[in-house]
Amino acid sequence: MEQDASEPDPSRQRNGFVGTLYGEFTDTLDDSLRFSVSLTESALTIRRISSSPGRTKVVFDLTDCVGCRAHRGPDGADVGAYFTAYFYPFKRRWMAAGVARQRVEQGFRVALAREPLAHLQEAERWARAIREASGMQAPRRDGVTYMEVRRPCRVMILVNPHSGRGQALQLFTGHVQGMLTEATVPYTLVTTEHQNHARELVRKADLSQWDALVIMSGDGLLFEVINGLMEREDWQDAIQTPLGILPGGSGNALAASVHHYSQSPPAWNEELLLSCGFMLCKGLVGSLDLVSIHLASRQRLFSFLSLAWGFVADVDIESEKYRHVGAIRFLMGTLVRLASLRVYQGKLAYLPVEEPPRPPKGSVKTSQPPSTPQHPSLCSSLPCQLIPDPSPNQNSPHNRITTNCNHNTVTNSSNNPVTATKRPETQGGGKSMTLVDSLLPGLDQPVPESWTVVKEEDFVLVLAVYQSHLAEDLWTVPGAMADDGLIHLFYVTAGISRPALLRLFLAMEKGAHLACGCPYLVHEKVKALRLEPISPQGVITVDGEMVEYGPVQAQIHPGLARLICG
Repeated sequence: MEQDASEPDPSRQRNGFVGTLYGEFTDTLDDSLRFSVSLTESALTIRRISSSPGRTKVVFDLTDCVGCRAHRGPDGADVGAYFTAYFYPFKRRWMAAGVARQRVEQGFRVALAREPLAHLQEAERWARAIREASGMQAPRRDGVTYMEVRRPCRVMILVNPHSGRGQALQLFTGHVQGMLTEATVPYTLVTTEHQNHARELVRKADLSQWDALVIMSGDGLLFEVINGLMEREDWQDAIQTPLGILPGGSGNALAASVHHYSQSPPAWNEELLLSCGFMLCKGLVGSLDLVSIHLASRQRLFSFLSLAWGFVADVDIESEKYRHVGAIRFLMGTLVRLASLRVYQGKLAYLPVEEPPRPPKGSVKTSQPPSTPQHPSLCSSLPCQLIPDPSPNQNSPHNRITTNCNHNTVTNSSNNPVTATKRPETQGGGKSMTLVDSLLPGLDQPVPESWTVVKEEDFVLVLAVYQSHLAEDLWTVPGAMADDGLIHLFYVTAGISRPALLRLFLAMEKGAHLACGCPYLVHEKVKALRLEPISPQGVITVDGEMVEYGPVQAQIHPGLARLICG
């Protein structure tokens, strides 16, 4: 279904555009305007043909192109044919600072011969060449290996019509639907009808019909989809289905993070939606870390964004009443909660990440080509175990799964060897396996000596986050990546004043909170953590969704899922 984008595609070498095309065409509306058009593997260059000395030249970068189509004119008497390319380059915002992606449609009329069929064939030749050349020129980050959704891909788009201000469907039809048509991406739109509808749907769906699952909502719907995929018997294959995000909620943390990872200028609202839609049309796929979370009731959840207790969790849940105002609901909730700031008693422990030693000054770092594992859902994970399923109960909260995978040695995102221990047990022709979080002891057991136990027991908030953004306007971890294999643990201890806490959150809008020098704020990079609330009442959230209150622990699994990004 996908291929390593760092390797040449033989089919493109055989059938794709190679070299340079050149032609002369007229304007779609005015035959007196003539243009010379040249296409290379990286750009479409247009020059106006004129008797005047100066020539107007426009160059379109093919990394900004989502598609091109050939078509006949609207008038049946028109013997010409047309081809139209669709670009989304960065342009300066109208009456605002900065730049953002904006749609540009560029079309030409072909009338090189008298036979109408020849005109259409020439238009189709150009449209095909532009599509193939733009497909080879997708935005990529240096040093990152991507997979690529095959084209044409088949996409299931799940929309929550009640997310955010209840405008997700209107946003889709107004901004995304046309882009998918321009990029010739076939899709099926599914509107969710109730809580956990998406979870139930993907748990039972025939995923072989789909090349990607895309969520048009806030972060809560993606939480449902990921946990539905991980509850399947074929979870190892299911979780490799590329996941896309289109911001339609009030938080949109993952959408803001994906946009940030693409190294694009900051964007919000419709501009953020346009950026995520553009990346969906381009179809590049990277790795996505997931975090396995154990609750006191022995339920296990999989999280892609955050685990929160205290102030952040309170604001998230209590601001639901302001959902109709959109993203500003979090500011309103913050001000309300600041007015009656709470302190929570609890115990916190974590397994810190061992920072690699810095090379001696003047040494040369040797880079090795990244490996492309056959099963990224296993091969990118930190130490974990796959053990036989002791029970056939597939509704168990421990996600017992059947698989026929037979590889043993894998590699994590740092190219360090990791062993996935398996003890297969034949049951009905398959091997029943359970993914075990080997870094986590039982919640009733003490943490290992290698863990750090926080001495303070009075907290204003505890926040574990694994993406760069906690909301569209909260840049929580400036250096984070979707697949860095880290849990970024923040906690604020009691004693901080209300103005100081407000300053922290205002600074977080620009990612400057860690530079504030606040003595009550602590940031640690960890692989696992445990939180044990002592206060009898409180709120714990996972990816913004309220979960059971009580002891909770978590472990990171790098690269367990796949994410459409750029």
